[in-house]
Amino acid sequence: MKRFVLLAALGLSFAAHPAPPAQQPYGKRDDVHDFVRQMAERHGFVEQELRFLFSRARREPAILAAIAPPKDPVARSWLAYRARFVTEARIAEGAEFWRRHAADLERAARQYGVPEEIIVAIIGVETVYGRQMGTWRVIDALATLAFDYPPRAEFFRSELEQYLLYARDAGVDVFSVRGSYAGAIGIPQFMPGSYRRFAVDYDGDAAIDLRASPADAIGSVANFLVKHGWRRDERVHLPARVTGTAHRELVDAGIEPKTNLSEMKRYGVETRTDLALETPVALIELESPGAAAEYRLGLRNFYVLTRYNRSILYASAVYDLAQELKSRR
Repeated sequence: MKRFVLLAALGLSFAAHPAPPAQQPYGKRDDVHDFVRQMAERHGFVEQELRFLFSRARREPAILAAIAPPKDPVARSWLAYRARFVTEARIAEGAEFWRRHAADLERAARQYGVPEEIIVAIIGVETVYGRQMGTWRVIDALATLAFDYPPRAEFFRSELEQYLLYARDAGVDVFSVRGSYAGAIGIPQFMPGSYRRFAVDYDGDAAIDLRASPADAIGSVANFLVKHGWRRDERVHLPARVTGTAHRELVDAGIEPKTNLSEMKRYGVETRTDLALETPVALIELESPGAAAEYRLGLRNFYVLTRYNRSILYASAVYDLAQELKSRR
């Protein structure tokens, strides 16, 4: 019966959408037809049904504009980024979210070993605790990026594949799900691949619904972090100071912790900690135009946060919001 879900989800009729100049509709493009054939071969989809689906998918130029890397240096500023997410309003709403869902958060922290404040902070940064989950049709967002954004086309074609599988397995209307301009879904903003691999039923209703169940979102965030290597009772980062220029080598080495604490001094990096000298760390540089850079030593759990979003600004904002939430709690 599953093969009929997509066809039923399309409805009985559809209106044609005019294509931008020199831009063919997805339903008529050879690259889309190739993708459809692959979906039929790999997963048993019916080609005619998928072609019908893509004839209704819309190319969204605004999504292409939104995903382009920012050119303004202020947009890449740590201080500006932090100020967007670590606010009094977001801290207050987070404290209220924590109060309402205290039992689920405590259970997730006990089961997975992820601190409650980290879970709350991720949900706070992602969607303001479920208030802003995105308004784009996920099928449009993923099709636009899969077929019209060459820098990451392979990634988004994979996510489009995962989304169609998710919709078929869950029996949901392909066109009903809305999310971010990148195709992320629900309270924790899981990409479809993460939804299928890491989302869990945490409210016990025998269904996984990250769009409507805060409990499922809480359990799924914790499960995602653990599956990516979160270590129970370990820290996220250490404050650091740098002198000279030798530390540039550590910055350039990336954010995965590979250099032992014992080696920091020879790079002009200082920190105060009781951790073992063989603890691997990475030097994190948080830059802001017109201000001195801030430095932190990222531990394994910091690196895990960047698996949720591959940005040191994101991981740092999540950590800082978490500490504010913990102190408020």
